[in-house]
Amino acid sequence: MATWTDYKNHVRETNPEIGKDIDEVESVSKIVGAMIEQRHNLNLSQRDLADLCGIPHSSVARIESGKSSPNLTILLKIFDQLGLVLSVQPTVKITK
Repeated sequence: MATWTDYKNHVRETNPEIGKDIDEVESVSKIVGAMIEQRHNLNLSQRDLADLCGIPHSSVARIESGKSSPNLTILLKIFDQLGLVLSVQPTVKITK
């Protein structure tokens, strides 16, 4: 395999279920990455963000480390404090 994209495409072809898992992990990673980047841009510590959101510091730390996934309510609370908006867009499904 030449690239990560080549590998993902290979996995999707040989095992679609694992391919879906890879896609899900990448999607969550993008969301959490945006959260971390914006927190840094605002010069907030994890504790500062947790205090603003009214959640435990450990929750922010676990979300950012990938040890837990936030429920939608917590995610929206965090995004609101960070000045971020979560948007939903339709995807184009390719049928065979």
